[in-house]
Amino acid sequence: MTRSRFTLLALIVASALFTTACETVSTTQSGAVGIDRKQIMSPLVSSQQLEQQAALTYTNLVGQEAKQGDLNPDPAQTARVRRIADRLIPQTTVFRPDASKWNWQVNVFRSPEVNAWCMPGGKIAIYTGILDKLKLTDDEIAAVMGHEIAHALREHAREQASEQSLAQLGLLGASLAGAGQNIVNAGGQLYQLGIGLPHSRRQETEADRMGVELAARAGYDPRAAIAVWQKMIRLGGNRPPEFLSTHPNPESRMQDLQQYAEKVMPLYLQAKKR
Repeated sequence: MTRSRFTLLALIVASALFTTACETVSTTQSGAVGIDRKQIMSPLVSSQQLEQQAALTYTNLVGQEAKQGDLNPDPAQTARVRRIADRLIPQTTVFRPDASKWNWQVNVFRSPEVNAWCMPGGKIAIYTGILDKLKLTDDEIAAVMGHEIAHALREHAREQASEQSLAQLGLLGASLAGAGQNIVNAGGQLYQLGIGLPHSRRQETEADRMGVELAARAGYDPRAAIAVWQKMIRLGGNRPPEFLSTHPNPESRMQDLQQYAEKVMPLYLQAKKR
């Protein structure tokens, strides 16, 4: 057997062993937007473990921001963000009922960065940069926050960690089989282009679609998600081609958001009547 074939066999065997050890799960219910993709999760990366790590990291970050005077610098702004979150969070049970038991926390960090995120278990941060630079309306804040909450509901962080463990095991197998560093490096690049980046873009699309449904059910206009991206484009900044990016390009996202915002409009109109 040639060295290249032996290396390939090692990769296949390592991947097969890891995949066998993994479990296929549905982290969320499909909702009106129809999120029904099965996810492969490693038993070595548990939801409980990630939530505990996220809680510890979040507590440390909040403490650091408070020490620097950058935690919730504007009480009115914080109250506004939390008011929107209070309407969004009850809607998460449409996708996963256990989210109602999460220890949700919402804070605003003073930073020029245009960013927001939600850690596993419902630990949310909104940066003043995205609020101020984009001059977000309540509907647009709901779109941003709904998207980030969706990542946590779908356990995308756990899914990414599982996939990376699979890739690392495969590369380790190739290395042990005697593959040169160039082959190992090429394998890592192939993983990124063929699996890592496409899966990341798919996760972003899922979060976009779930986010507009969460916003709509909470009584926020789901079309605001499109307005957010229009503002992001006007803000500027270089971006790589879509196939080299962890995110779909803004034009692709806005087309998809337009379709799914229209799909959940009845939910928004119903919520507005309440």
